[in-house]
Amino acid sequence: MAPHRFRRRHAVAAAALLITTLAGAGPADGTPAASAGAAPASAKGKGTNLLFAGLDVRKGMTREEIQRLHVGGQQCGCTDVLMLVHIAADGRRVSVVSLPRDSFVRFAPHRHATHSGKINGAYAEGGRELTVRTVERATGLRIDHYLETDFPRFVAAVDDLGGAEVCSDKPLRDENSGLDLAAGTHDIDGLHALRYVRARHLNPPGDLGRVRRQQKLLLGMLARLTDAQVFKDPMTTARTARTLMQHVRTDDHTDVRTLASLAWKLRDLRPRQTEFATVPISNFDYRDPKWGSSLLWDDKRAKRMFGALRADQPLTSTRKSGGPVPVGMPPHETRISVDDSRVAEGLRASGFDVTETHAPADRPRRTVVTYDPERARYAPSLEAALPGAELRPVAGTGPVFRVAVGSEQQSVTQVTYDRSMVEGAPVTGDELRCGHPSGKKG
Repeated sequence: MAPHRFRRRHAVAAAALLITTLAGAGPADGTPAASAGAAPASAKGKGTNLLFAGLDVRKGMTREEIQRLHVGGQQCGCTDVLMLVHIAADGRRVSVVSLPRDSFVRFAPHRHATHSGKINGAYAEGGRELTVRTVERATGLRIDHYLETDFPRFVAAVDDLGGAEVCSDKPLRDENSGLDLAAGTHDIDGLHALRYVRARHLNPPGDLGRVRRQQKLLLGMLARLTDAQVFKDPMTTARTARTLMQHVRTDDHTDVRTLASLAWKLRDLRPRQTEFATVPISNFDYRDPKWGSSLLWDDKRAKRMFGALRADQPLTSTRKSGGPVPVGMPPHETRISVDDSRVAEGLRASGFDVTETHAPADRPRRTVVTYDPERARYAPSLEAALPGAELRPVAGTGPVFRVAVGSEQQSVTQVTYDRSMVEGAPVTGDELRCGHPSGKKG
């Protein structure tokens, strides 16, 4: 499907509201979901907040179904995906914030002694009611509606909606999830969509890349719904909502009428009026004796993000301009040899491990950076520090990046390690879609 379809006005946010639930996996045994817990006294703000959850369970699935969906392994009975969706009071913006499953937060009061743990464990200890209250406690936001789905129904829903378009500028292969996609743009069905959103062992590894792919899949599904004009009138919208409700469970005050009404209200939003982000992280390997490696939120930036939602302001307003350019790998882990003292000093200022070499008699016109493909994950950081330089992967060149400074004046940009702003910074639907340079990055 052509990328230009994302530029249509109608149905973008409406579709987002109805199918964000399908970005995860959860049980669907037919029992009604519990009511969301009362919001904390501090939870104020305008607009409507929905929490979408997917659980790591395989209850009711046959061995053949587990193998076909490539979802083997031991279940934890916990949430695998949590997405918070804020709908602005005026209906002119939808904000989606992913809460990584390994986020280490304080649980809301419940039958166990008060304690902290990974946010995905709240479901195992107190079901959806504790999950909702824990998210409310961590974010300071009131949750108005709660929805969840499961592995098989996720696959069926994507197929029912006509699949999705996804794109990447590099191959995506993950043995654990079964994902195997070549570089480029692809039309994928429900089975491959499940593999795409569950993959965690890609470069860079972990949850931030995974939740960004979940957000990209959402946009890919939006394109299909937009193309099919499923929100062209109230009756069609209601039928779509009814179909999707077959694939989710909700709390006892969220029904077809609720979703159809909200979707119809949002039918005219443009992609630039939707935005996607991941809660900012300060520590990607916080160690807890019981919970193991966890993610610690960046308190200051997380409060700013959720404060923007409480104030009904766009998430993109929390992005700071100026200052060092965020990069996804610590500069001190990148060894560099440079044949120019000025450039060497500029790179050292950002923390790169720099060794100076003798200047050559003849310089290339443009700066050239040669490196071993096995060090590819470090290349974007150096590329950001040396704008305009040509990066050349050459097998067997070893662990050092070799910088041949060009005869043209090479500028040096100060960079800083900040994975949250590289992998999970607030972006609009326009920025994330296929066809946009940032949207092609896997």
